[in-house]
Amino acid sequence: CREVRKQNSSEWCRFVRSSPDCRLEGGFLDYLDGVFCVFPPRLLPLAVTLYALWLLYLFIILGVTAEKFFCPNLSAISTNLKLSHNVAVFSLTRPLHGVTFLAFGNGAPDVFSAVVAFSDPRTAGLAIGAVFGAGVFVTTVVAGGIALVKPFTAASRPFLRDVIFYMVAVFLTFMVLYFGRITLGEALGYLGLYIFYVFAVVLCTWLHRRQRQEGLAPSGPWEPEVPADAEEQESTGTNSGDYGEEYRPLLPSPETSLHILTTALSPLDCRKWRRKPWYWRLFKVFRMPVELVLLLTVPVVDPDKEDLNWKRPLNCLHILTSPLLCILTLKSGTYALYQIHGVFPVWGLVILVGFVLAFITYITTSNEEPPKYHCMFAFLGFLASAMWINAAATELVNILRTLGIIFQLSNTVLGLTLLAWGNSVGDTFSDLTMARQGYPRMAFSACFGGIIFNILVGVGLGCLLQMSSSQPVVKLEPDSLLVWILAGALGLSLVFSFVSVPAQCFQLGKAYGICLILYYLAFLCVALLTEFRVIHLSTI
Repeated sequence: CREVRKQNSSEWCRFVRSSPDCRLEGGFLDYLDGVFCVFPPRLLPLAVTLYALWLLYLFIILGVTAEKFFCPNLSAISTNLKLSHNVAVFSLTRPLHGVTFLAFGNGAPDVFSAVVAFSDPRTAGLAIGAVFGAGVFVTTVVAGGIALVKPFTAASRPFLRDVIFYMVAVFLTFMVLYFGRITLGEALGYLGLYIFYVFAVVLCTWLHRRQRQEGLAPSGPWEPEVPADAEEQESTGTNSGDYGEEYRPLLPSPETSLHILTTALSPLDCRKWRRKPWYWRLFKVFRMPVELVLLLTVPVVDPDKEDLNWKRPLNCLHILTSPLLCILTLKSGTYALYQIHGVFPVWGLVILVGFVLAFITYITTSNEEPPKYHCMFAFLGFLASAMWINAAATELVNILRTLGIIFQLSNTVLGLTLLAWGNSVGDTFSDLTMARQGYPRMAFSACFGGIIFNILVGVGLGCLLQMSSSQPVVKLEPDSLLVWILAGALGLSLVFSFVSVPAQCFQLGKAYGICLILYYLAFLCVALLTEFRVIHLSTI
């Protein structure tokens, strides 16, 4: 399909529609047909501009869904499963919560993008580029930025543990790329290694805290500091309208269902709007349509609130909209359009059953008190938000492949730049903000701990889902020298940190941060020069 730009502009549409390689897998929009058939050749710059804006908006959709809906529901599920907020086993369950549910929530856009990209051999390079590219970006730019913002003393043993596990994961991926394939055992090995990593985190935490209780723990920093409960609630709260007791009425009166529904569906809080600067307001305007649709289709359970975020009319509406969303986004609506016995569509059946269940729930509950089964809405919200992320990731991969065909760029360079930057921008801002607030060790640990989940689960699960009983092997053949440069750059950055951080006695300052950022800039220059064949292997 990359040969389309070599054809005469009058032949672009015919070439795209007749070439099987130009058919995009999944997704709701055919971007190739749009740019080469809907837009005339002279308006190609306009089409590219619109696609670039839509690409940015897809990243906003991914970020909002993961931050406001996916992560809160994961937290609620972990609470219902007694994996956190349990004082009796707090010292053991907190790291388990951090390396499983929290990692899954933070890495959801990366993992879903990798799974979607691995689903088509033509876009597998996007997944490899994004996984490695995000790894290089986070371990250099983000880690270096933390050291520049606030010099600190790194947590020694967690840092060494995470870097060693990450280097093993990178080495495994390097070997998979060298042999050009990944087998069922190797894909399961990725997932098994992450399970072993989780076990190591929990075991090391338990041993260290037991030593502390016995007075045998070594001196010096071992684990990242934990923010106070109030600050945690402020940073992780999901309801922008909860601002404290001073805004609550002195004489509470029962609210009507209509008032509860309109208030719950409002993505904007006027008090917060007046306090924020103009750029926050501008960004909020772009986010509001996404937040409104998400509020309509994804329930959120908040265990930190007295009413668990129970909104009776809206939650009853969710019983109808969430399953409908899931069936409409599954395989891009293919299953929703299927007709039972050729008469009744599946989406109609979902609406009918959802309406009945919503009606029963409405007449058997009250506005003031959540029902005993309200925790089930967390699972429904988790599934609905996951389907949103998967749908957005599918469109993201398809539009990146289209831009690659337009500009004659490889999937690998698109993965290590646009896809990696887009998926990492949320982690970048959150980690740097955490460092400014006085928690640099926690932010630094997140740089190395979070991306372990992305590479092990992203590659392992992404390849595992593409395997079948007839073909238990997925081919991952490197398409250019750039893949090896990318893998080597990530390995070298990890070795540099593994050697230099202990050499500085884990005292990380601005010099370390500057070196990491300069390293990333040098890597990016080499990668782009390789993509444009300024750097290439000479053939004999």
